[in-house]
Amino acid sequence: MTAMHLPRSSSFHVACIQALFACVLLCAGQPASAQVVADDPVVTEYDVVPTWPKRPENVSGKGWVSGLAIDKEDRVWFFRKGPDPVQVYTADGEFVRTWGKGMFTNPHQLRIDHEGNVWVADFGAHIVQKFDQEGKVLLTLGTRDVKGEDATHFNMPTDMAITPTGEIFVTDGYGNRRVVHFTPEGKFIKTFGTAGPGPGQFVMPHAIVIDSKGTLFVADRNSGRIQLFNQEGKFLDQWSNVLMPWGLSITKDDQLWVCGSSPHWWFRHGKYPEYKDQILMRFTTTGRITQSWVLPLGDIGTNKDVPDTSKLKPGETVGAHCIAQDSKGNLYVGDIYGERAQKFVPISKR
Repeated sequence: MTAMHLPRSSSFHVACIQALFACVLLCAGQPASAQVVADDPVVTEYDVVPTWPKRPENVSGKGWVSGLAIDKEDRVWFFRKGPDPVQVYTADGEFVRTWGKGMFTNPHQLRIDHEGNVWVADFGAHIVQKFDQEGKVLLTLGTRDVKGEDATHFNMPTDMAITPTGEIFVTDGYGNRRVVHFTPEGKFIKTFGTAGPGPGQFVMPHAIVIDSKGTLFVADRNSGRIQLFNQEGKFLDQWSNVLMPWGLSITKDDQLWVCGSSPHWWFRHGKYPEYKDQILMRFTTTGRITQSWVLPLGDIGTNKDVPDTSKLKPGETVGAHCIAQDSKGNLYVGDIYGERAQKFVPISKR
């Protein structure tokens, strides 16, 4: 093949030399021009804020953080198993309030509805409750300390999603394998889902959220999939073999955040294999992954019932269980075995 030669005076030839020179400078770590090294508009990394939150000495920092939500003022609410179960902080980490001492058995998830009410799932007491922001009980679903599988009983419920009109959907997931639908007043409407690995069935419905169009997203954790339903309980779709979804949250503009681990058999060869990593993923509501970020897996010793959290470094997690994003794009992750909530800020400049 004969090479094509361009005259030295060709503007194309000059442009090629300039581009080559820019590439040499870039590879050498030198900025060639503002256009060449402009900041990547796609945020793919996060830095942990090691001083967040600023917990007062008289507020307990013990116990798993299994539930987490952001309110309209960007305050961070989280739900933990410990002496001070409901804790609230500003985005800057300033302490706001705590309540719930002695009120819960096994805290699991916390949500905030469109009116600012606080909802919690207590799987140890087999109930879901609605509170005002000061901790006053407004509604209780289920029968405290009595498990079952009917209109008035749960068996270790895990999460709840509240529509803008107040409709309530509860994942009754640790003991039962169903989603339960209630009116805003707490009147039972129906259930959907049975135990099994098929579409519309559940192995463990662990978390639930609803998007702006009314579609329900259910993290069926132990089967490694997210299932989609309409509010009548009709199965719409499933996203499988992407990650083991532990926690879900959804932003106002329908960005679905998921925390969990890479896919694996939940029970194999007579035992429960340990997860080997911690993954955060952002999806569109059509299932497209728009972001993925891996957190370091921390070391808490061999006894998870009595974790040694003294070895944990900022940014490490062991059992990332819940996730939420505030209006500025900051991520908050609740950790059960690491017993803490952490703030991660997006890196926007290289």
